Amino acid sequence: MSGESAGRDIGDLAWYRSSYSAGNGGECVEVAPGSGVLHVRDSKDVAGPMVSLTPKAWAAFVGFAARHTA
Repeated sequence: MSGESAGRDIGDLAWYRSSYSAGNGGECVEVAPGSGVLHVRDSKDVAGPMVSLTPKAWAAFVGFAARHTA
């Protein structure tokens, strides 16, 4: 996992917004597939930090989130 984006060309990534993002200023996440990783960022701060996860780490995170809903 890495929060580093320096040195990567992320300008041409295709970002996908969570289906839970209603556009009303709520908590929103965007993901973009990369070369062997999945990039994740806050859709309200697209120039801000992002994390890059392996597919295995992303699956573990999604599984964790699904088991721990509010």
